[in-house]
Amino acid sequence: MKQNVLKVHPKDNVLVALQNLVKGQTVSYEGKDYVLQDNIGAKHKFFEKDMQAGDEIIMYGVLVGKAQFAVPKGGLMTTDNTKHASEPFAYRPYNYQWQAPDTSKFAGRTFNGYVRKDGRVGTANYWLFIPTVFCENRNLDVIREALHNELGYAVTQKYKSYTHYLAEAFKKGEDISNIDLSAAHSTQSSARLFKNVDGIKFLNHQGGCGGTRQDAGILGKLLAAYADHPNVAGVTVMSLGCQNLQTQALVDEIKKRNPGFDKPLYIFEQQQSQSEEQLVAEAIRKTFQGLIEINKIERQPASLDKLVIGVKCGGSDGFSGISANPAVGYASDLLVALGGTILLAEFPELCGAEQQLIDRTRDADAAKKFIRLMTEYNDQAHKVGSGFHMNPSPGNIKDGLITDAIKSTGAAKKGGTSPVEDVLDYTEPVVKHGLNLVCTPGNDVEATTGKAASGATLILFTTGLGTPTGNPVCPTIKVATNNALAKRMADIIDINTGAVIEGEKTIEQMGEEILEYCIKAASGEIIPKAVLLNQDDFIPWKRGVSL
Repeated sequence: MKQNVLKVHPKDNVLVALQNLVKGQTVSYEGKDYVLQDNIGAKHKFFEKDMQAGDEIIMYGVLVGKAQFAVPKGGLMTTDNTKHASEPFAYRPYNYQWQAPDTSKFAGRTFNGYVRKDGRVGTANYWLFIPTVFCENRNLDVIREALHNELGYAVTQKYKSYTHYLAEAFKKGEDISNIDLSAAHSTQSSARLFKNVDGIKFLNHQGGCGGTRQDAGILGKLLAAYADHPNVAGVTVMSLGCQNLQTQALVDEIKKRNPGFDKPLYIFEQQQSQSEEQLVAEAIRKTFQGLIEINKIERQPASLDKLVIGVKCGGSDGFSGISANPAVGYASDLLVALGGTILLAEFPELCGAEQQLIDRTRDADAAKKFIRLMTEYNDQAHKVGSGFHMNPSPGNIKDGLITDAIKSTGAAKKGGTSPVEDVLDYTEPVVKHGLNLVCTPGNDVEATTGKAASGATLILFTTGLGTPTGNPVCPTIKVATNNALAKRMADIIDINTGAVIEGEKTIEQMGEEILEYCIKAASGEIIPKAVLLNQDDFIPWKRGVSL
């Protein structure tokens, strides 16, 4: 019989409902019976013993909150009776021992990627448009429409056809209330002119001028990171001319990041052009020539140690830390054991897991850097009346993530159990294989934007509620925590770990399936849904308070 509750860690004093349970129902777990005092929705928690005000609440084996008043055994955990709490953290010498997983199934495996001259390997081959300032966004939009429609990268033709169909029906005086998308059939060919160019990407943003000089400086580092990304083969820069982020400053950042940078780099400055028409036409022509050149690059076999995978969660639910995140964590451990690299970011969502990560960090300086970044970030949030404890969103809370420590300790499981090799500040490039911590907000798009900047060539994005998020240069793979979501939002979900909740598969089995999917995605054999939908989300972090 399927288990209806779960105790995640032996030290826990709460249990998780795996399905909807009703008040008065008696549930059994490991020889103990619990009479439920409230209706307990799937993903929510109830207490395994009577709780008094001030009692510590333990989940995932760590402190995640404190009881605010007396709650009986079998009572529902809520935002009223439970408030965030986590253990203090500090550096201490710690001899962390890691038991690497069995990687025999993946021994000798390769993926077909784009090998760059510096030895890095891309999972895609993109041309990238970069505006140095928001004033150029409109020009990018015009160029995007022209190139995407004519070269086979557009995904909006079906909606254009649908709108045209509705307009024609309206002109004829017809009722349009029951006309659905299937009524309009697009005749546009999906064939791409350049078979080895996986996409033409555009980094529209709201920065580059105004704000502070520091904002422009950070943006320059971020855009330079994207220009230097292994998945990018060529770059067109669109500049106005008078903005804070000067073109030369961007070029300097690129060269600073990679002195051997040798990709095609075309720069256009509007205030030096004859007209907007001339500017746009020349940018299109020159880029077209560049596309011809990068189309000559073909995929080649590369060992799995060349993979750099960012792990992220968004739209999380009470199952995230039980199914999808641990499964991704096992895939992370497999890749690290094979010599690859994992990037774990979202510092507000490591609150409560700090000591575990510190104890796993090999280098003392890296551990102290992590402590400094976490402390400064949280202090900054407190100065404006917030803090990491305010991280869970209404959607998170509704689906069982009552405190940030519950959310965070479950979120940290995406990084697996391997030692932490390095700690990177925002936009810093990854240089060490293994597990790396990257300072970013928890905000979905800001986090994926930062992860790609540090060098992720794939992103595994877990979700329990459904999040239509991707990245312009880093293929993003969506991993559902539960069957209902995978069925309801099948158009955005790539992998479903609901079988773990149903007791049909183990974490280890799902982790192996996830790594297999990553190998195929890295080889271009499978195209993640976010890529097919052109979900190219990009939000620079200004280093202000963003959770």
